[in-house]
Amino acid sequence: MNAMTTKRRDTALAALRRLPSPLGHFINGQSVPGDGPAFAVTEPATGGELGQVRDASEADLNAAVAAAKSAFAPWAATPGEKRKQILHKVADLIEARADEIAAVECLDAGQCWRFMSKAALRGAENFRFFADRAPGAADGEALPTADHLNYTTRKPIGPVAVITPWNTPFMLSTWKIAPALAAGCTVVHKPAEWSPYSARLLAEIAGEAGVPPGVLNSINGLGETTGKRLTEHPDIKAVAFVGESQTGSAIMRQGADTLKRVHFELGGKNPVIVFDDADLERALDAAIFMIYSLNGERCTSSSRALIQASIYDSFVEKLAARVRNLKVGDPFDPATEVGPLIHPRHLSKVASYMDVARQGGATIAAGGEKIAGEGYFFQPTLFSNAAQSMRIAQDEIFGPVLTAIPFTDEADAIAKANDIKYGLAGYLWTSNLERALRVSDALDAGMIWVNSENIRHLPTPFGGVKASGIGRDGGDWSFDFFMETKNVALARGSHKSQRLGV
Repeated sequence: MNAMTTKRRDTALAALRRLPSPLGHFINGQSVPGDGPAFAVTEPATGGELGQVRDASEADLNAAVAAAKSAFAPWAATPGEKRKQILHKVADLIEARADEIAAVECLDAGQCWRFMSKAALRGAENFRFFADRAPGAADGEALPTADHLNYTTRKPIGPVAVITPWNTPFMLSTWKIAPALAAGCTVVHKPAEWSPYSARLLAEIAGEAGVPPGVLNSINGLGETTGKRLTEHPDIKAVAFVGESQTGSAIMRQGADTLKRVHFELGGKNPVIVFDDADLERALDAAIFMIYSLNGERCTSSSRALIQASIYDSFVEKLAARVRNLKVGDPFDPATEVGPLIHPRHLSKVASYMDVARQGGATIAAGGEKIAGEGYFFQPTLFSNAAQSMRIAQDEIFGPVLTAIPFTDEADAIAKANDIKYGLAGYLWTSNLERALRVSDALDAGMIWVNSENIRHLPTPFGGVKASGIGRDGGDWSFDFFMETKNVALARGSHKSQRLGV
């Protein structure tokens, strides 16, 4: 371990030591110890215990929701320009502490420094983007007719729940929390129990930036206890969730009795389609990046490589060579490309697909083994000789595992790409513009990148179809979720009204 790597790990450990232990909650602008049972959080790279965290009791949860409810009216009434100033200050403080935030993500999520250093800055960018839109969040449209002037306005929906996952926890938290605050909503945030620490840093940063007490509350806990109470709570008006599709279904059921609005960004089994006329070197780079970066724990990962049969063998051979050469190791080392998986339970899940592949008749062309020693490391893996009907082509493995499937022609590529319950993203590589347009239109997915890896432009909509989600993030689409639209029809006094009972 070099000196810089050691320094980054020490920075993360120092951040945790400054936090209460067990880590409780952040409610109404204050650190609250909580009185629920504690559970352990482990370091993915070593398997050692990082600390204890409280599962929120019912009283803890009720206090957080009550704080959000009490703070809602004054925050909603805060002028948009003032909210803009505060949220820009949040972004300033995120940037000032970006190295600390990134180090904490390496420590408790096992994500690699080379990606997390950028993810922390992306969190600041999310706040700036929505801060600039806060002054116009309530704006609507003028829709006149001959007899009426119709105009629309928007207002924040109320206290909302934001439930975020463990793979890139800080950035994904800002993606939801920033537009909610910009819209005028108050938030109760429940981070994932396996990577809870950066959420506390965000709550503290928000308080320091001037976000009033109660506007952003952070509660820790398990999904089956704290998460369930939060999604069932009658004073929570909407739930924004990022995570696994079955959990999204459970949240929808839990919020049904109170008719909660839901926004889900769920699982994916995304295809990268490589035609034989593509720039194959660039396609190879993008396909590898989109599955093996972030340890494969990425909803938009290109986990199915659909490769035209005429180039299948040669492309898979190049894939396998690159996969074997990926650097797996300490997430704090800037040279590391693939770090550990988040948790022993997740490691076991990913490892179980090796037997699934063999039993289905696929070949493990690279990787396929747990890495001996401490921590939850798994070799980057490539399955070849696979068919779309196999479980390795249907299930979201959510690890550094790529399944390579041949196709014959354009129609076959489209059919195989769409033969899945998910529909989050698709990646397409071809030099034929007409084909690019046809295939993009035919793919059942919310987002398509043509001759590119996942490059996000914040004003564009982000989200999926089928089992990959409900709703869209980004630009004004985020405000559509966090705000209610009202239409006012003002009569010009010229229309005739029906007269009954005269």
